[in-house]
Amino acid sequence: DEDFEVFRRCVQTGIDNEDSGLGCYAMQPDDYKKFGGFFNAVIRDYHGDETGKKKHVTDWDASSIGDGGVLDVRKLGFNEELSMRVRVGRNLTQYNLPGKMDQVERISFEKTMLKAFESLIKDPAYGGTVYSLTPDFGNGEANPNKISDAKYKELVDAHVLFKDMDADPFLKSAGISSDWPYGRGCWQSTDKQCIIWFGEEDQLRIMCMKKGYLLNEVFDRLNTMLKAVEAIDGIEFATSDDYGYVTSCPSNLGTGMRASVHVKIPNLTADGTDKKAKEVCKPLGLSVRGTGGEHTPIGADGTVDISPSNRLFIKESEIIGRLY
Repeated sequence: DEDFEVFRRCVQTGIDNEDSGLGCYAMQPDDYKKFGGFFNAVIRDYHGDETGKKKHVTDWDASSIGDGGVLDVRKLGFNEELSMRVRVGRNLTQYNLPGKMDQVERISFEKTMLKAFESLIKDPAYGGTVYSLTPDFGNGEANPNKISDAKYKELVDAHVLFKDMDADPFLKSAGISSDWPYGRGCWQSTDKQCIIWFGEEDQLRIMCMKKGYLLNEVFDRLNTMLKAVEAIDGIEFATSDDYGYVTSCPSNLGTGMRASVHVKIPNLTADGTDKKAKEVCKPLGLSVRGTGGEHTPIGADGTVDISPSNRLFIKESEIIGRLY
C-alpha cells in the first residue's frame, strides 16, 4: 500500500549504501509519528536517550550565559577575529520533505519562498538577492532569478551555494537530489552575512555568519531572522511534539542547529590531520571538521571547524553556550 511504499523510500538510502550513517530519511513531516515504531528507536539510540521518554524543548534565551548573554571570545584569550556561523534546518508543514517532492512541488515551494524573500529584501536590515538554479517555472513561465553556470560556480566556490546534490549517493538514493536543479537556490542578504538555502537536504537551511568576537551576534541575528520569516503568510515550520523541528535526517531533529567557529589549533594538527583534535574534542561533546565542512581537509595553518555535536534534547541556548 501507499504507506509501505513511503516507508521503503525512507530506508532506501540505507539499503543502497552500506556505509550510510543512519540509513534513513523522513519523506513527509508526519513520518516520525506515522512510522514511530521504527523512527523512535533510531532517534533515541542515535541521540542517546536511554529513558525513551525525553521530549525536546525549544529555548533561545542565552541571557544566563557569558556576560548577560554577551559571548565575547576575547575573554577566552582569542585576540584574532573568529569566523562564526550558526545555521538551522527547517521545513514547511504544507509540503512533502525533499525526498518525496516531485518537480512540480519543488517549483511550487520555491514560489512560496519567493514571497518570504521579497519581504526580507524590502527590510533594510536584510535587503539582498535571490539566486535560483531552476531552469524555468514550467508551462512557458520564465524564472526571473535564474543564474548562469558561471555565476553558480562562483557562488559555490565562495561557499554561498551548495554543490550539485546529484553527485551525493546518499541523497540520490533517498530521492532528495531528484529533479536537480529545479527548486534549488538561495537568498543572500546585502551584507552577505545571512543566507537561506532552498531545496537542499532540508527545504530550508537558514544561516548567519560573520567574522568577529561576539558569538551572540550571529546567534541573536539568526533568531530574529527566523521570527521574521515565520511571520510571513504561508510560512509555517514543521514541528513534532516529541522531537522539536522536523528535518529530513533524524540526526538533525530538535534544534536543527549547527553553531560553529573556525579556530587555529596548530599543536593538535601538527601531523596535518584532525585526528588528535577529534580525540580531545569528542569527550567535550564537540565535532571537528575541515574548514569547508564535513569530509574536507583542515586549513594549512591548523584551522579547523569546531561545533557542538548535539541537536536534539538540548536547547538552542545550550548549544551556543557549549560552543562558547
